[in-house]
Amino acid sequence: MNTPNRTMSADLVGALDQPDYLDRPMTPGQVTARFDRLPMTATMWKTLTLVALGGFFELYDVYFAGYIAPGLFHSGILTATTPTFFAMNGLAGFLASLFVGLFIGTIAFGGLADRFGRRRVFAASMLWYCVATVVIAFQDTALGLNIWRLICGIGVGVQYVTIDSYVSELTPRRARGMAFGLVYGVAQICAPLIALLAWVLVPIAPLGFEGWRWVILIGSTGALFVWYLQLRLPESPRWLVQKGRIDEAKRVMHVIESKVRAEYGKALPPPEESPEVEEQSGTLRELFGPTYRSRTLMLVVVNFFQTIGYYGFVSWIPTLLIAKGIMVTRSLEYTFLIVLLYPIAPFIVMLVADRFERKWQLVWSAISVAVIGVVFSLLKTPGWLIAVGIVQTLVVNWLSTIVHTYQAELFPTRIRAGGVGFVYSWSRLSSIFVGFFIAFFLREFGVPGVFVFISGAMAIVVVAVALFGPRTTGLALDDIAR
Repeated sequence: MNTPNRTMSADLVGALDQPDYLDRPMTPGQVTARFDRLPMTATMWKTLTLVALGGFFELYDVYFAGYIAPGLFHSGILTATTPTFFAMNGLAGFLASLFVGLFIGTIAFGGLADRFGRRRVFAASMLWYCVATVVIAFQDTALGLNIWRLICGIGVGVQYVTIDSYVSELTPRRARGMAFGLVYGVAQICAPLIALLAWVLVPIAPLGFEGWRWVILIGSTGALFVWYLQLRLPESPRWLVQKGRIDEAKRVMHVIESKVRAEYGKALPPPEESPEVEEQSGTLRELFGPTYRSRTLMLVVVNFFQTIGYYGFVSWIPTLLIAKGIMVTRSLEYTFLIVLLYPIAPFIVMLVADRFERKWQLVWSAISVAVIGVVFSLLKTPGWLIAVGIVQTLVVNWLSTIVHTYQAELFPTRIRAGGVGFVYSWSRLSSIFVGFFIAFFLREFGVPGVFVFISGAMAIVVVAVALFGPRTTGLALDDIAR
């Protein structure tokens, strides 16, 4: 008789010790509050690193075009410039084909993660990338390259949108800036890696297979391994609650909180009380309703023009150096040295992203891209080109990291992936034409003309954000969504 009494007593004590917030209905607001009070332990950083590895290979796909360009020129498949503006046998056409795919992926399929879940769409887009890049590596014509580059871009576009939604929903509010800094810092490691691979492999043909093809295949092989690792990622509890899958959301939260509590070494602080925001099924029409119209239009402008500064430099570094009279082998060597510190910028952002208002970080990073780019265009000495080129890669990546962080904060869970996909698609749309414009300005006005064009685009970004951008740093997602 004593044993049952002891058991009942233990159950009663356990019930009395149970935090009262666990008895409340699981809602999006409660999920946010429970995440916002979590310390950033190893479990949190490991989860973000797995997401970042997906971003690594998506950026790998974006970057390799510029770095293998000398090999494509040497093979006769592509040319640096073309007699007509929209010729498809030039580097600009090859770059544009990817961005057409990215535009389709973000605007037409960006909302898939809102419908089917962050985890499932994340894994599917990674497999899509693996298959498409293998096919690209075996193409021998400009048409074949461009078609499969477009197909690959569709999957990459979906991946980008899903990453931003995923990270914002799996991170406490005080650490969102650090989280995006980590994710894009890890992802940017691909830049010096590709530059090194291109420097070593593009001038040669191991086993009779052209070096630029090896650069592409190495990326697809690594991505397959990362896809396997990403199967361990949890689904977003906020998304699960939004879809009415309460029991699954509770299980995911329990697993995360249990691991964090064990690593933290003491009881977790209770969630802060906050007004509950009712989240129902949403549609993209909300983007142009009174609540989100101004921020949607602001982000459309930012995405359209910031891409000119980013890809106008990143994708054209070797070609811009060649235009300055530097031979192909040296241009690849200098490119490697310039992008060697590529991942540093997002990690630097980790130190400041949650200390200063993100709106103004975006403004100052855009101004820096414009000023430093003009300085780069006026230099001819190799040492100074490398030094200023390194600084430029730091600021363009500062700009990119803040844009990704900022746009993922401005929409509610019900339309976050679709909203990010819509505004981000405008960066993909402008990217389609960036290469053609850069080629035009390079041909007609030289490298200085390219950077005057970039500076004009950055000025538009500065005005849009300064006048219409809301503040987000340190605020809960539900508060920002109001």
